[in-house]
Amino acid sequence: MALVSAFLEILQQPTVGDMVLELMAFTTPIWAAIFVGVLLGWAWKPNWANLSVGFLDSAAANDGEPKKSAAALSQFVASVLSLSSLKRHFSLEARNTPESSIPCFEYSSPNLETEKTSAVTEDDLKHFHKLVEEKDGGPVWIQMMDRSTPNMSYQAWRRDLETGPPQYRSRTIYEDATPEMLKDFFWDDEFRAKWDDMLVHAETLEECPTTGTMVVQWVRKFPFFCSDREYIIGRRIWQSGGNYYCITKGVPRSSVPRRNKPRRVDLYYSSWCIRAAESKRDGRSTACEVLLFHYEDMGIPWEIAKLGVRQGMWGAVKKIDPGLRAYQKHKASGAPLSRSATMAQINAKVDVDALEAQESTSTSAPEAIALVSSEKPSRRGISKALVVGGALALACSLDRGLLTKAVIFGVARKFARTGQRL
Repeated sequence: MALVSAFLEILQQPTVGDMVLELMAFTTPIWAAIFVGVLLGWAWKPNWANLSVGFLDSAAANDGEPKKSAAALSQFVASVLSLSSLKRHFSLEARNTPESSIPCFEYSSPNLETEKTSAVTEDDLKHFHKLVEEKDGGPVWIQMMDRSTPNMSYQAWRRDLETGPPQYRSRTIYEDATPEMLKDFFWDDEFRAKWDDMLVHAETLEECPTTGTMVVQWVRKFPFFCSDREYIIGRRIWQSGGNYYCITKGVPRSSVPRRNKPRRVDLYYSSWCIRAAESKRDGRSTACEVLLFHYEDMGIPWEIAKLGVRQGMWGAVKKIDPGLRAYQKHKASGAPLSRSATMAQINAKVDVDALEAQESTSTSAPEAIALVSSEKPSRRGISKALVVGGALALACSLDRGLLTKAVIFGVARKFARTGQRL
């Protein structure tokens, strides 16, 4: 009320000149505070706040181009206010590559020889086996979730390293499923497009019919204020009795040039151990257990990513089961195997006992850990206000799918609850 009274007194000045002078004196402290706030914000802003075409690309951008904060702020406000524009989706036309054009692994230069060593090797298998047995020497896993449906049960854990993105571990029991079915299901890129709505492009770049090793290119859909993400993934399956060790990780490929869009994700690791399990219904071995270990640096601030996973992972994971049941019907119909599912039948045999004996004498660090440790230490902590801003933008997105879908869904739910309390 005092502010309104002071403003009315200004308007009652006898001349226009006096009123203008009083208004200038009245607003000078406000403009001074705004000016100081802008200066402080400009001086202390975090590196990832230099927003460009995709403001959540954050510190992952390394192209060296100067960022204009004023334009970025305008872009953010426009993206928040224009909610109808948030419904747009990008799609890429998948190319049908003839099987005869997919090369086997051939290397004829030092650079390509280096890339060969970065494909999935036995060192990756040893590292993954340690993860499965919880003997990798990493931080303690913290349980995040324990949920179930009539057809599946799910548990999830997370741990944070000193450097690198958060790592996730999950255990899923699928009723009335076999390890062979799950192995083919997760490997079948052609069928994945029918249930994984984030995958807009999948192409096999290289394959080896002897070992079953593949190098594939994925493009995954992200919200429009971020670039879509490109993955160059090396993958291979080992078999030990009825257990399958399915390893996938990001690998370098100079034959695939980098582009501004989609933005390539270099740090990527996602591997499954698939094995038979007892059904929770009757105790018979008619169920299948899938142990998943996953981490990646998508270029989204890690605190926002952790918030989304914590709130929305279950909503994303429970959508996998309908895809699995559709795949069971697809295979039961006698449909021929796709090329990627055919490659899933080529499995290197491994003796787990011999592998454990090798692990006890091995001191070499796997490449997956080297990739994480080579990251420059960085604190990606962000203020509460910026988390809310990022949550608003993510919550407005219609993007969906697996880990990244959990990030989007979780932030949306978190922000919705915040809005109800305001």
